[in-house]
Amino acid sequence: MVYDELRKLAAARMAGERQSHTLQATALVHEAYLRLVGDRDVKWANRAHFFAAAAEAMRRILIEHARAKQGPRRGGDRQQLPIDVLDLAIADNADQILALEDAISRLEKEDTNAARVVRLRFYAGLSVEDTAASLGTSPSTVKREWSFARAFLFRILQNQ
Repeated sequence: MVYDELRKLAAARMAGERQSHTLQATALVHEAYLRLVGDRDVKWANRAHFFAAAAEAMRRILIEHARAKQGPRRGGDRQQLPIDVLDLAIADNADQILALEDAISRLEKEDTNAARVVRLRFYAGLSVEDTAASLGTSPSTVKREWSFARAFLFRILQNQ
């Protein structure tokens, strides 16, 4: 049941992505699932616990993937062009992914709740309503946190 839900989330998240990604949604789900569950019988406290863990697993996988691609043998020594914050979700660019992670870490120091919203929305691909349910808060609070977080991240990434 957990695996199927992760697959649906990843498929929905990757549906609009370009075909040239080297990390496909299925591979991301498989790796996240193995990290989350493997062959253990994991007891999740609630939906929020599961999605927080899934988002964290996916985040770590994407960062590891980005770091691996950053080496000179994989073109990591080339000049990178800045892109819009909204395009980061589909970027196959290690520097931009790592810059986003650094910006999210800075956001977490400023506003922990906003960082949680970003991780659930960005990495787990949850809707506003699902994010609210996972965090035990209202959709309007999630929208407010999401708006603040996007502006914060955009400002940080613009200045890099």
